[in-house]
Amino acid sequence: MTQKVLTQIDPNGNATVAFNRPEVHNAFDAEMGLQLITALKKLEADPKVRAVVLMGQGKSFSAGADIAHMKKSAKFTKEQNRKAALASAQIFHTLYTLKKPTIARVHGAVRGGGVGLVAACDIAIGSRDATFRLSEVRLGIVPAMISPYVVAAIGERHARRYFVSGEEFDAAEAYRIGLLHDIVEIDDLNAAVGAILSQVYCGGPLAIAAAKQQISNIAHAGITAAVVAETARTIADIRATPEAQEGLTAFLEKRKAAWITPAPQKKKTKKR
Repeated sequence: MTQKVLTQIDPNGNATVAFNRPEVHNAFDAEMGLQLITALKKLEADPKVRAVVLMGQGKSFSAGADIAHMKKSAKFTKEQNRKAALASAQIFHTLYTLKKPTIARVHGAVRGGGVGLVAACDIAIGSRDATFRLSEVRLGIVPAMISPYVVAAIGERHARRYFVSGEEFDAAEAYRIGLLHDIVEIDDLNAAVGAILSQVYCGGPLAIAAAKQQISNIAHAGITAAVVAETARTIADIRATPEAQEGLTAFLEKRKAAWITPAPQKKKTKKR
């Protein structure tokens, strides 16, 4: 089987997941999607992994769904199309719900599903040369499977424009509407990703997983008595864990917590 997704884990526990179809700008087909889901679940289960960086080999991050695969799907039965779409939807859901922090290292062309992958990551850092397009309507289809993640990232108002127009926008616009957290020159992209990783490593791994889950729990829940009670229960449970005890003790003793490896580094990244 061709390795369409490459995975590497460095000594610091940083995992890099790279799309490996540069000849088609890392467009993904069913096989690549399955390999990505398998890789992400394996990394999630590995206690040595502290964070996952998603990137693309070659000139682009990802051009979204493979055109050849989309042509084949046009001849599928309704049931075959439903099953294929559900399998593809699992790519974004697996990435979005991953318990490890996820960082998108974005460059070059980002199209359709590629935008969905960026939106599904916790943090997205892009190079100034990156360009984006949600062009599904120009193909007579809709950005359905990626819509929950993209709308959550950029908001309903911006989604209305770019879902409907299908127009291309640049990294500066992606930063303005919230799809990217930072933009840097292409030569500074690796350093910028490294800088954010050093900040992520300052947090307790279990606390980070719980914080991610907390966002999902309360994002659209409203501030009700039940939500208030649930937030109190969450912090009470977390405070009793060994990780929390180590973090609080380290703070009081003015030392670094046991999980801080490597040591945090301060590095500025260029914004618009």
